[in-house]
Amino acid sequence: MILFLAFFRSSINDGIALAVIGAFAGVYLFYCGFRLLQRKRLILNTPASKIRSAAVGLVEINGLAVGPYSMTAPITGVPCYYFRTTAWQWQQRGKNSQWVKVADERMHVPFFLDDNTGRVLVDPQGAEMDIHRDFHDEFGTSLFSSTMEIPSNISGFLARHGVFTDKKIKVEEYCIKPKNALFILGTLAQNPGLSVSATPVLSLTAEQKALSFHIPDISNLSAQTDVTTAGKVLLSAFKSEAAGNHLLNANPQAQFSDPEQQQKITGALMKAGITNPAAWAAAGVTTAVTATSASASAAVAPALEQFDLHPSTVLMQGAHSPAFFISWQSQRDVVTALGWKSTLMIWGGPVLTLLCVYMVAAYFDWL
Repeated sequence: MILFLAFFRSSINDGIALAVIGAFAGVYLFYCGFRLLQRKRLILNTPASKIRSAAVGLVEINGLAVGPYSMTAPITGVPCYYFRTTAWQWQQRGKNSQWVKVADERMHVPFFLDDNTGRVLVDPQGAEMDIHRDFHDEFGTSLFSSTMEIPSNISGFLARHGVFTDKKIKVEEYCIKPKNALFILGTLAQNPGLSVSATPVLSLTAEQKALSFHIPDISNLSAQTDVTTAGKVLLSAFKSEAAGNHLLNANPQAQFSDPEQQQKITGALMKAGITNPAAWAAAGVTTAVTATSASASAAVAPALEQFDLHPSTVLMQGAHSPAFFISWQSQRDVVTALGWKSTLMIWGGPVLTLLCVYMVAAYFDWL
């Protein structure tokens, strides 16, 4: 009987804690709903443009993704201009188990958008992506085996990020492939110096792009360098960013063949927010993309001369109009989705908050 009462009280306390969390979640949903509504109105108020007649500023353009160079996605192996590969692991968190993101890799090469009236160079850095999912699978132990049968390409991806396969794993991959139809809301601006090349670039979200900083020469890290030492080097780079005097070593010489050591250095770089492939190479860390860039990213279209590798304008995230959205859906589908999502959040958020506040008030006899 005592154990039953203790369990009952514990359940009530957990319920009240969830009610408090739900009250704040309702407020957050209300806020997010207005953000989505603002996005919807921005799309509706921005006229769609043809590439040939597009003016500098915020524009909406529909077209097909094309380009002289592509790279190979690590999981599906398809040629693409952009990929995002993410892995989650089923881990214990307190009393419950949940999916925890353990790897997130995004890379791109500059590509063009073609709408039959012309082509415009797209720099996807900092864009909010709503693109097609090309791969999704889960791996776990079965009743007849204590080990997971994971394909070599996926196990290699997980090993690069230091993920052990002793727990259930979920992997997803999203790609922008040649001839994919895209809807882009972004800023058409004068080219700040971007040129088209076959070298893949690590993609940043808008938040990561705002926090990115330059990295000093770290090619002198030895195989005995631990994570603490690497962290000190990276911290000194961050402190001296205001001076803006650090440059990457163009000819890195340190290359670690020990996978465990690479995982340590990779972890330090990722925690510091360093996503430039040159910095990774300078640290002696090789990824699947940097290691195979000579072959995977050198896929050249037959008519290379048809592309302007140094265009005067670029479709990108603007400094004064930060809205930058790339979707595989049409403009009509995007607006429809934003409409019902914003309505659900704006009305559902306050209802959730009021319900949770009522539960808390009833528990403490405030009514």
